[in-house]
Amino acid sequence: MVTKDDRADEDTPGGRRRSPADLLAFAVQLRRMNGEINRLVHTFASEQGLHATDVQALAAILDSSEPMTPTRLREHLGLTSGAVTACVDRLVRAGHVRRSRESADRRVVHLHYVPEAKAAARTFFRPLALATDAARAGFTAEELEAVLRFLTVLNERLGAQEAPGGHRDAPRR
Repeated sequence: MVTKDDRADEDTPGGRRRSPADLLAFAVQLRRMNGEINRLVHTFASEQGLHATDVQALAAILDSSEPMTPTRLREHLGLTSGAVTACVDRLVRAGHVRRSRESADRRVVHLHYVPEAKAAARTFFRPLALATDAARAGFTAEELEAVLRFLTVLNERLGAQEAPGGHRDAPRR
């Protein structure tokens, strides 16, 4: 965790001097944003009778570029097979997810976010979307492209990191 005591006044990879406040300012704002999003996720989970991990699973299913399987979900969340099965069972019981066997290989299970549940989540998280849109309104298209590029690279680098102790079983995006 970056703190005020960290000294980040070394040269950046581009050769530019970085002030000690730069990294700290980013760390503070990223922690703050993480806390606000966690607050929303925990409230949504509680209202839906879910765990916070279940909401992470829903996001993974929603954001996946290809049909999500329990195996891919396990790898993404860094959970055991049993924990993923329990998570998916909760999501199915709560009406958020359905399982299907759509491929020629009937052993392959695909997980789908139920449209009605997706609409409920969209309604709940609408204030987050509105806040994001309002914040975006104060920036130029070029600035927004830079912010999006920064977030994309940061997420890629975080996803490539090993968990403390050298383990690869921590949640990854």
